[in-house]
Amino acid sequence: MIKDNLSAILSSIPSEVTLVAVSKTKAVDRIKEAYESGQLDFGENKVQEMVEKAALLPKNIRWHMIGHLQRNKVKYIAPFVSLIQSVDSSRLLNEIEKQGKKNERVIDCLLQVRISQEETKFGLTFKDCDSLLQKFDCNNVRIRGLMGMASFTSNQYQIEIEFRSLLDYYNQHQPQQQWDILSMGMSGDYPLALTCGSNMIRVGSSIFGARN
Repeated sequence: MIKDNLSAILSSIPSEVTLVAVSKTKAVDRIKEAYESGQLDFGENKVQEMVEKAALLPKNIRWHMIGHLQRNKVKYIAPFVSLIQSVDSSRLLNEIEKQGKKNERVIDCLLQVRISQEETKFGLTFKDCDSLLQKFDCNNVRIRGLMGMASFTSNQYQIEIEFRSLLDYYNQHQPQQQWDILSMGMSGDYPLALTCGSNMIRVGSSIFGARN
């Protein structure tokens, strides 16, 4: 089933789009099944879960932190994480820089922007991003682009407005910042996200089935 689901999604998206399989709460054997079908990018939202799975699974898996990340937990994933998609403060960025230096590696990150109308979602405002980018001076962090989550609503027009606001900001800064990742879209809205310029989608239930 997982192999078929992956094939269906991959055949429906452009080849230049990266599919991140959201494996949070999923058992190691199910992740292994996706891996054996050729999937290398997996997204987790809890540090402990990511660390435990990384220890049990093949080392060439690219792990993406997609959930809210506390500064005191960066050290646990710094040695191996492929992309931290959820940078939502300069203090977190500074901690990632510190841990990158300790581990003698450059850690790739995305700035998480709050485009949703929901107060519960994490993320920087566009103004916060401007301020952070002006002060950004790190050797062990590389900002690759932006991530955003649309409102949880059936209103496609609202979702499109939110995605396009992030696309506009990305396009405005991409030439100077040399960004190459715009991460938007999940199981319920990734087709719309793709029409709005996303080149990385985070899909869980459409691959693994409904959440546990």
